[in-house]
Amino acid sequence: MSHVEDELNSQPECWIRAAEEAGRHAGALPGAGERVAIVGCGTSYFMAQAVAALREAAGQGETDAFAASEFPRGRSYDRVVALTRSGTTTEVLDLLGQLRGRTRTTALTADPATPVTTAADDLVVLDFADERSVVQTRFATTALTLLRAHLGLHTDAVVADARTALVSPLPEELVDCTQFTFLGRGWTVGLANEAGLKMREASLSWTEAYPAMEYRHGPISVTTEGTATWMLDEAPAGLAEQVRSTGALWVEGSLDPLAELVRVQRLAVAVAAHRGLDPDRPRHLTRSVILAD
Repeated sequence: MSHVEDELNSQPECWIRAAEEAGRHAGALPGAGERVAIVGCGTSYFMAQAVAALREAAGQGETDAFAASEFPRGRSYDRVVALTRSGTTTEVLDLLGQLRGRTRTTALTADPATPVTTAADDLVVLDFADERSVVQTRFATTALTLLRAHLGLHTDAVVADARTALVSPLPEELVDCTQFTFLGRGWTVGLANEAGLKMREASLSWTEAYPAMEYRHGPISVTTEGTATWMLDEAPAGLAEQVRSTGALWVEGSLDPLAELVRVQRLAVAVAAHRGLDPDRPRHLTRSVILAD
């Protein structure tokens, strides 16, 4: 078993622990009414998108998400939350350094012995969700679970759905598809972006991701036989029929969207195996992007 398989299979237990610890970290996490920005790179940026949409929809306050390198320096926030598995990502550390003394910052990380521990004002360490694989699975979803629990949006049903996602069979035709499109709505647009990234990283697949209602505004033109469209949330009316009419495989999520992401993680590993690839070591990628001065 690859590291990524082992790590993605451990997610239900990680989520349970994160939900249990959310209350202990409440003082380091955004409070109701705060104006917040959530930042990250790669997978962490897409988790930031999901959290920002969840928090704002829950009425907790205006919340934005940015790639750390694209943070608008002229905007004012009560708190900036940085998601960084490694704690060493250059863009995140640079941003935290620039914000020190003028904006309160919180870092969520997997490694307590890295530079981010002194770069942020507040720290949440999820070391039990750290990973050996370059490809992120459990740290990203565990961080999101912690933040969902902080917002009062996590339930035991989410963990039950994750267990189902780990054992339910994937459609056999999926591993032979030549292109994959992932769709979301609201907070699950971030999950759709992450699903596409996971497939690209682990299996070198051609993938795309869109808000579901945007899919008909051009992207559907590449949908045809041998492609797959995976809806991570409730589908807009008529979209399933329109996709099927192209000859493409339509996959509609029936579990909590975060558990649907676990199914996509499994698919990425399955497609990698089908193509003779090592999902733990994607080409051109490292665990953390550290840029020289």
